[in-house]
Amino acid sequence: MLDYAWIIPALPAVSFFVIMFFGKRAPKHGAEIGIAAVGASFLLSCVAVVEWINRVEDATGGESHGLVALGKSIFAAGGAEHGVAPVVHTLTWWTSGGTEFGVGTTVDGLTVMMMFVVTLISLLVQIYSTAYMHDDRRYTWFFACLSLFTASMLTLVVSENLLQLLVGWELVGLCSFMLIGHWWEDRANSRAAIKAFLTTRVGDIGLMIGVIIMFFAAGTFSIVGINEYALGGEAQHSLLMFGALCLFIGIIGKSGQFPLHTWLPDAMAGPTPVSALIHAATMVVAGVYLGARVYPVLYEGFNIHDGGANFMAIIGGVTILIGALLAFVQRDIKRVLAYSTISQLGYMVMALGVGAWTAAVFHLFTHAFFKALLFLGAGSVSHSGSHHSFDMKSDMGGLRKHMPVTFATFMIGSLALAGIFPLAGFWSKDEILATAGESGFDAFVVVGLIGAVLTAAYMTRCVYLTFFGEYRGHGHPHESPRAITVPLIILSVFSVLAGFANAVPLGIHKFTEWFEPTFAFPHLVHAEFDYSLAIISVAIALVGIGIAASLWFRKEELGPFAGLTKRNALAGRGYTFLENKYYLDFLYENVIVDGIRGGVARAYYWFDQNVIDAVVKGVGRGAARAGRFAYDALDQRVVDGSINAIAAGTGEAGGAVRTVQSGRVQRYALLLFASVGVMALAVFLANVD
Repeated sequence: MLDYAWIIPALPAVSFFVIMFFGKRAPKHGAEIGIAAVGASFLLSCVAVVEWINRVEDATGGESHGLVALGKSIFAAGGAEHGVAPVVHTLTWWTSGGTEFGVGTTVDGLTVMMMFVVTLISLLVQIYSTAYMHDDRRYTWFFACLSLFTASMLTLVVSENLLQLLVGWELVGLCSFMLIGHWWEDRANSRAAIKAFLTTRVGDIGLMIGVIIMFFAAGTFSIVGINEYALGGEAQHSLLMFGALCLFIGIIGKSGQFPLHTWLPDAMAGPTPVSALIHAATMVVAGVYLGARVYPVLYEGFNIHDGGANFMAIIGGVTILIGALLAFVQRDIKRVLAYSTISQLGYMVMALGVGAWTAAVFHLFTHAFFKALLFLGAGSVSHSGSHHSFDMKSDMGGLRKHMPVTFATFMIGSLALAGIFPLAGFWSKDEILATAGESGFDAFVVVGLIGAVLTAAYMTRCVYLTFFGEYRGHGHPHESPRAITVPLIILSVFSVLAGFANAVPLGIHKFTEWFEPTFAFPHLVHAEFDYSLAIISVAIALVGIGIAASLWFRKEELGPFAGLTKRNALAGRGYTFLENKYYLDFLYENVIVDGIRGGVARAYYWFDQNVIDAVVKGVGRGAARAGRFAYDALDQRVVDGSINAIAAGTGEAGGAVRTVQSGRVQRYALLLFASVGVMALAVFLANVD
């Protein structure tokens, strides 16, 4: 399967077209086609994972190989001289100016891990959607778009070169635009889709420039070739720095990092299954995947090996805090989870920035399960508990009694997100903090711990408002159907067990052994498990839960905060600042966009009034003058004059002829004979010698 990885994205891509053309005539209106295709891709991904693990075990004798020094550029089917080489297949796409542009697949540990996550989450989302979207007017179209979304992400994951990756990258953005705006009749949904599309395009400009820089620097679009160039010791650092910066701008846009994170909460306008897919397995994780895939460029370009602060780590750290703080003031449950995603993506980017590659990718892996679980749980609450509302303050509360499965699974996801031992989030988040401390990035350890206590606190608030207290909605809440609850149960199992793939204190390093690259990859620090740091991180998370519980479980929502913000002017201004999302949306939409749009509109109006209208009026006046000239000079004097002159001459000739014609037949005969005689005389005289 490693040699035929292209089949995995091809199956959902084909299903997109099959659903488009035949879905409405299918018994399940196309859903069964998408589920079958993604299910087949999932099974093939599992086969690829097993084959890759066997490949690694064969190359290392079944022992932990750790990190190996950078090897030579050898692409042999059985491995490489140093490390386990990826399985690379490439064909010529086209040739231009003597340069060949290829298309193909690169399969290594990162690839197979991502294929497993993407196909599993996509499969569960499609099953879930059969119940959640069953009455939707564009049901068939929705499943077609889900299949294309999955195919696009898988294309990105298996890409052999940056140009091919860019195609998958843009297709992912296009699919997110279509799915966020699925209910486009609502203007807010259309605006959210456009906002997501345009905001991520800002980052994509940086990505395209970065791809161009790296092509001319390394002489190839090949990802492995570019990574080798970055680590080869002969690269110009200035090129690597600018290339890394531009590539990172693409990551900022796609993965919702500060300051281009504003599109992500608005993307909640789309259907909940789409939100789960975007936040757990596609779209936003594409940016983190890109960072992991071209990590040697970022590692060398940002001098991560030197320790200390760098641009990537700083942006990730800032994103952790701003996302977590904004989650506190949301009343929409999906927006709480959206800002949580922003914060968790900040953890991943910060981890890459401090040299914790394995921890970053491991957190991507575990986060996919509990974040998909939380989003699908929020959809379950909306579907069966709050009459399609996501407002925690007005339409939820007390639902744990009515929805026990949803409540239990949502609690597991919340505790995993908060990093409570022994759930999945604990292992991956702790590894990020431990590696940051081991590498000398102590300030970012503090940032991570602050983010942990904030995460625990806002999720406690979210759980209370949704499942505890009195029911504030209307209708008759009940548990969701099995098509919704079964995916929740499966994801909750992964949220509990996935972290044990790299449970370092238990002597388990399988995630590192199987999925961390050992070919064309920098030598990184692997921290030992820090028991004291782990205890601190869990303790402060429990403190956050305790503080939030004391506030919300004892009193109604925002009771203490409402009083505090009224009593304290500074607290009031701070709360307003958070409610307005740091005024970044105001800056982007009201200042920058409206400023540009307003200025352009005013300039166009002036141009329309003073240039276009002037030209039109000038042409009109010129046409009027030309018309008057044509009438006076040509029509009246030339045309009419000529016709009048001809008429006058004809009249005069007729008058002259009329004087000869008297109407007397005898005179006509006399004139005729006289004429004949004159003609005969002329002929006679002409023939006389």
